[in-house]
Amino acid sequence: MTSDELNPDYKKRAVVQVDHMPYAASPAAGVWRKRLELRGGIESGRVTSVVRFDAGARFPWHDHPGGEEILVLEGEFCDDRGCFGAGTYQLNPRGFAHAPYTNSGCLLFVKLRQYEGREVVLVDTLAGAWIERGLTGVRSLPLHGSPERGEYTRLTELAPGTRVPRVDLPEGEELFVLRGDFRDEHGHYDRHTWLRLPAGSHHSPASDSGCLLYVKSGDFPR
Repeated sequence: MTSDELNPDYKKRAVVQVDHMPYAASPAAGVWRKRLELRGGIESGRVTSVVRFDAGARFPWHDHPGGEEILVLEGEFCDDRGCFGAGTYQLNPRGFAHAPYTNSGCLLFVKLRQYEGREVVLVDTLAGAWIERGLTGVRSLPLHGSPERGEYTRLTELAPGTRVPRVDLPEGEELFVLRGDFRDEHGHYDRHTWLRLPAGSHHSPASDSGCLLYVKSGDFPR
């Protein structure tokens, strides 16, 4: 472990309230980031961040040797493929390259160097087909699935007043609260809280006000 690493041990539970963190400058002017986890080199490791582009900010052309995942939280994010508004989900595989920018500013949830061998995925979550999960008040929107890796990424929505029975997580799970709040037997998590629960964990989520969650399960490093 280097001095720059953050929450690098996937065998430990991690909880970060993003809104309470200061932004740090990135290599590009007008692009700011809050790292939630970093494993490896400060500019070359596996990392999950919240990234803010100021209005008019541009990032130089670069590639992604380990792939990239982006969920647009606010504003409009652009590259050579076009402009993508809030709610857009992208999964870009190893070797993908672009020069991202924004005209109006944007806020992104970004994961780097975690997606080798995937295909390009582009989803407008505001127009997606939601699936009822078989539990009253719970529905999900699949974003990406890799059965061979045991990896699944989705948005999950809990309606107000929802109580979910115990959920076992044999492969672990990562969550980011996009809207609302929820609680479990371990704590309370409001908007923009990021959690990583190790393999073998379990919890029983509940939400009085309702919430929208980014959820990724499986394929964590050992």
